[in-house]
Amino acid sequence: MAIRKEGAFFEIKLPNGKYSYGRILPKANFSFYNIYSEKPIIDINEIQKQSVLFINAVYKAAITKDRWTKIGVAELELSLQTMPLKFIEDQLAPGNYSLYNPNTGVITEVTKDKCVGLERSAVWEPEHIEERIIDHFEGRPNKWVEQLKIK
Repeated sequence: MAIRKEGAFFEIKLPNGKYSYGRILPKANFSFYNIYSEKPIIDINEIQKQSVLFINAVYKAAITKDRWTKIGVAELELSLQTMPLKFIEDQLAPGNYSLYNPNTGVITEVTKDKCVGLERSAVWEPEHIEERIIDHFEGRPNKWVEQLKIK
């Protein structure tokens, strides 16, 4: 069983046989790099040079149950030490929105327009992240992203 270690890089062998890469971040978050490769990439410095596509919280079983394989570790750069704000839509009172700061745990009520462009506060299944990566690179809308978008 692998241990979740902040700063660790991991390889994602996608269901279509291609490879993508990510990084373990603070507060149950993971970053996913702009990489869609035919072959594995061994050099974490090459991965680290790429831009980040998105950051999401993911169930830790993706790492602890070895679905995604850790391939190295490096200190997190400053840009990956602060997690982006997420939005919350109250399911019991639709139309009520809040911003969630995963760095502090603070939740602040806001108007809907302040949530546009942010990710919904959710913990993703690893297979849904894999679908999202494939859909991104194949130029298709992703059903999970669409389902979680602000309406």
